[in-house]
Parts: sequence; C-alpha cells; structure tokens
Amino acid sequence: MLCQVFPERYQAQLDEKTARLRHLMPSLTNLTVFASSPQHYRARTEFRIWHEEDRSDYIMFNQETKERVIIKQCPMASKTIDELMPRLMAHITRTPVLRQRLFQIDFLSTLSGEMLVTLIYRRSIEGDSDWLAAAHQLKVDLPITHIIGRARKQKICLEQDYVMEQLQVDGKVFHYQQIENSFTQPNAEVAQKMLHWARKVSHHAQGDLIELYCGNGHFSIALAEFYNQVLATEISKTSVKSAQFNITANQIDNITVVKMAAEEISQALQGQSFNRLKDVDLTTYQFNTIFVDPPRSGLDDLTRKMVCEFERIIYISCNPETLARDLIEIEKTHEIIESALFDQFPYTHHIESGVFLIRKSA
Repeated sequence: MLCQVFPERYQAQLDEKTARLRHLMPSLTNLTVFASSPQHYRARTEFRIWHEEDRSDYIMFNQETKERVIIKQCPMASKTIDELMPRLMAHITRTPVLRQRLFQIDFLSTLSGEMLVTLIYRRSIEGDSDWLAAAHQLKVDLPITHIIGRARKQKICLEQDYVMEQLQVDGKVFHYQQIENSFTQPNAEVAQKMLHWARKVSHHAQGDLIELYCGNGHFSIALAEFYNQVLATEISKTSVKSAQFNITANQIDNITVVKMAAEEISQALQGQSFNRLKDVDLTTYQFNTIFVDPPRSGLDDLTRKMVCEFERIIYISCNPETLARDLIEIEKTHEIIESALFDQFPYTHHIESGVFLIRKSA
C-alpha cells in the first residue's frame, strides 16, 4: 500500500483488528476502540526522489515487486503535507541547486500548524551559498516553518531541527518538542486519544508513578497531575534531552527524567547504586503505578517480573503478540480493569493497544 486510503473499507478493517485483538487476549475487559481519521492521518512521511531528464518525482517502492511507484498525491499524509508536496516539487524542479542530486525528502507536520522539511542529498551542501540562498527562498515562498539540509556527515538547519506540537486533551493543551529524525507519534489525532485514555485510568491514582521507555515525555507530562511525583526513564540521550525540554515547556515541576535502561532501573529499585541516580533519592518515592510503553519485542524477563511488583500497571503496546505473551505472566498477579485499541496505522496489520491492570486481592 503506497500512500493509498480506502475510507469505504475503514470500518471493516478496524473491526478485523478488534476481532484479532480479542482473539489474542480473550481476557480483555472494557475494551474501548479509538478510531483514526480514515485519511490525512500521518503527521510524518518520507519519500525517495527520482530524477529523469527535466522531471523529478516522489517515489516509493512496491514491497512485493520492488518496482518504483511515482507518488503524485498522498491522502494518507496530513492534509498540510499532501497539499505541500506538489508545490514543493514544482519549486525544486525549477531550482537546479535544490534539485541537484536530491535523494530524499522527509516531512514532519503538526496539528499546531508547523511544518519541517528535510532535503537529503548525495552531494556536499556544506558551504554552498547558492543552496543556502535557495533554501531560504523556499521558506519564503512555501508554508514551511523549518528546513533541514542533510548530506553525508552534514546537517544544515534553517532555523532549527524540531517543531512544537500542541495536543489538546480533556480541555488541556500539552506542548511537545518533536525533533527531526527522532521518534514521534505518527498519528497525532490518535495520540490525543491515547493520552485521554491514559489520563482516564490514572484519575484515581495514589502515590507516585514510574515510567519506563518515556521517550520525549509524551505520556508522563500528560499524567503528571494525577501523581505526587513521576520518575521517567529513557535510554536515548536525545529523547531524555527532549523530555526535559518538554517538562519545562509545560511548566511541570514533579517529573524527574533519568537516562537509564529498563533493566537498570529494576536493579536500582532492588538497591543497586548507579551514578546516574546520584541526585535521585528513590526512598522518597511511593510508587503505586508503573507505566510501560516498550518496543515491539515487549518486556524482557527481568522487567516483566519488576512490573508485577507494582499495585497498578498501565501497559501501552505496539505489538499485540508480545503484549499477549507478557500478560500470561502479569495476569497471574493482576487483573485487567480497562483495555483499549488505538488505530494509529489504518489499513495496515499494526495494532496499538493499552491495558490497565490492578493487583488481585489476596
């Protein structure tokens, strides 16, 4: 599927995903299904560029046939990306210095109206004053907030390498720095629904929250008001820095972010000392809730065991198969109270889901 959408089939594919999720995890209770817009839902896209004589086109490759397919429109992308694509290509085609050996174009848009475009080259652009002048003019002529030029070991920013997203949830606005070439939620409208659900299951929380795999603070920032303190952990240095930026941008004072892997925080909670925690006194926390949003591989054995030691568990998953595997162990001690399906990726087999569990009574 190459940028295509099928609105008339959307509900049927969502029903199929719901049935598949229920089949994988029959114990799911209070399942809420959060639909996506059937078109214009992707906030970020990337396209290879194909040049032939005086023409240049966006292309994608058919995964089955490996053939290149020219992309004229992309109704899967946000409306701002879809509308910008032909205008941008027309501008590039008539500007030789922008077109020369252009290899790829990446788009990152926001609900707040910002647009970041990355032009990737197979030639040096460092010190190219003509390219720089043309890129500046591109920002003047088109609705582009920021432009990045990339080549091998080169990166030129006009004027910064991130956009600021504003997500509106439960009558509140949350501000998030989204850095080019780093992970961000691809479906911003569904991301708002995910935050709503996570806030809903946090409403009656007591004590403190610990979050693993926190990324840029996407969930911890929206949940902070329901907990006394939040300790958020993340292994990516870039994401940790972005999370700290976002905490300040949202004027939140009860979140601490540390650069640690999930297995390390598990060891720290068991008493092992880490230099990265020298300014964090774990004895001052009363962790009643743990929030996990692991990679597709799910939880490792050590982290799965650690998760079961908490009274309340909020588990966001991008892979229902590994979630089902993890729940086999978690449900020995905890009961599912709420569950959700978030259709982040319409017309694909991918399912994003959430499960809220509370420890069973003795």
